[in-house]
Amino acid sequence: MEQTNFHSEFQTKLADLMKEISTLPKTERTKLADLAGKTQQKHTELKKTVDGLQESLDYLRLSIKYLVFDLEATRRENSYLRKVIEEEDQTPEPGNDLGSDDFSSGDLNF
Repeated sequence: MEQTNFHSEFQTKLADLMKEISTLPKTERTKLADLAGKTQQKHTELKKTVDGLQESLDYLRLSIKYLVFDLEATRRENSYLRKVIEEEDQTPEPGNDLGSDDFSSGDLNF
């Protein structure tokens, strides 16, 4: 918004300057009109550059928001999976009694 106001104000002042320049003698008028034209061109280039930078910043902000969202989702998923693993570790599986001694039967042949 502020940038648009600045651009409009610049255009208005440049138009006023061009009116003033048109009242000068031809020798001075040509030189100053060329300078005003170059100023206009540089201002247009600068505006394009600033607009491009603004778009890049907007894209960067959006990308950061997506990355933060993804990071938070990954952390939640990681936390959930850790809880699932902890619960599995605490609950013995049926038929897999690790406390019994299966080696006492003597079935092992080396």
